Amino acid sequence: MSRSLLIFAALSGFLTVALGAFGAHALKSMLSEDMRAVWNTAVTYQMSHTLALLIFWGLSQATALSRLWLTRASWSLVVGMCLFSGSLYLLCLTGQRWLGAITPLGGTALLLGWLAFLKAALTFGQQKQQS
Repeated sequence: MSRSLLIFAALSGFLTVALGAFGAHALKSMLSEDMRAVWNTAVTYQMSHTLALLIFWGLSQATALSRLWLTRASWSLVVGMCLFSGSLYLLCLTGQRWLGAITPLGGTALLLGWLAFLKAALTFGQQKQQS
């Protein structure tokens, strides 16, 4: 899998910690309780999918899982994180409610990423049985 995915995961991990701290401290008095919950959802999804990216990358290096499907899964997570968490961050910072319409597109990309990972796992099982 590409080096760019590993670099993205490293940057995303850094940004997740920074954005989490920013939300907890700098935005605490600026956002309503509901908007802080939205911000926290964005941070949680971004970090959990950043960790998934790292796992997918590690699996691509160490196993016979389909690299094609792991790569597809990884890029779907990248798109999903950007759209899902990104739209929620922008919604909180700008108050533009229309950004909420983008969030489900990100969620769909995340779901597709997990389905692509499932395909990689199923391919691995088929390869083992044929040996």
